[in-house]
Amino acid sequence: MIISYGALAGLIAAVALLILVLFTIPVLIRVANAAKEVNKTIQLTNESIQQVTKDVDELLEQTGDLLDKTNVLMADVNLKMKTMDPVVQAAADLGVSVSDVNASSRRMAKKVSNFHLKRDGIMSSALTSVFARRRRRKGKD
Repeated sequence: MIISYGALAGLIAAVALLILVLFTIPVLIRVANAAKEVNKTIQLTNESIQQVTKDVDELLEQTGDLLDKTNVLMADVNLKMKTMDPVVQAAADLGVSVSDVNASSRRMAKKVSNFHLKRDGIMSSALTSVFARRRRRKGKD
């Protein structure tokens, strides 16, 4: 059996193609397995994203409700603060009045202390007037 050069070249090419296919099959199997894992990961990621999206939607809804309640509460507080303004103003006016009374009392105390009466004279005259009133009430005078 004589093989021509063309047939030999074809045989070599066929063997080379067979070897190439045999080495390519494990690589293709690994690529297919990797593609399956990637597909599973993508599905899991999509499910996670859907869950996170649902959670964020609920959180945004609750945040909106909370902001609405906060706005109502702030409006109520502002209304009550407006009704409290006269009370605060009255308290401030009362403080000014008390301060004025204190200042007047201090001025009067200074005037009385500058009135140089002896302590004995003031006490005896005060006691005398008290006893005289008492006698008048009882009808002794």
